Amino acid sequence: MAAACLFCRIIAHEIPASIVYEDEALLAFNDINPQAPTHVLLVPKRHIETLNDLQAGDDQIVGELVRRAAAIAAERGISATGFRTVFNTNRDAGQTVFHIHLHLLGGRSLQWPPG
Repeated sequence: MAAACLFCRIIAHEIPASIVYEDEALLAFNDINPQAPTHVLLVPKRHIETLNDLQAGDDQIVGELVRRAAAIAAERGISATGFRTVFNTNRDAGQTVFHIHLHLLGGRSLQWPPG
């Protein structure tokens, strides 16, 4: 855990969050600045700053993030109409918290290109 990392502090339950799902490996919570009716952030509990820092042993956690996002989309009734998953990597891509996280967005029509 990185002491100054916002998401590490949420994972440690030091900062409150609207938690959607939690297990031993990951945490999912509603984004405080939602860009769609469903906007959930899924984070591994182990601190990994960016996708550039992933190693071969991290394949399982990335797969778990994606599979859990699809499960949450199904639970929220948006899997049939469509949803988007996004990893932002580094500042130019819009990453503001340097702990990898998958955005799950849905519940409205999403435009392409995203911006």
